[in-house]
Amino acid sequence: MIYLTRLNGKQLVLNSDLIEIMEDTPDTVLTLTNERKYVVRESLDEIIERIIEYKKKCNLPLREEENS
Repeated sequence: MIYLTRLNGKQLVLNSDLIEIMEDTPDTVLTLTNERKYVVRESLDEIIERIIEYKKKCNLPLREEENS
């Protein structure tokens, strides 16, 4: 789950696994697998970085167990 900001300034939490398409048109538009669309303030690069950080956090316990 990643935190994003709608154009009106309200925050939302999105399941990043549901993102199918991200577009920069000039606002950032996310289309989910269920065809819902969200327009957010964050850039594509910011969103990608947040997804990467989230995935790292999700896999952290697995890495620690492998090193034991």
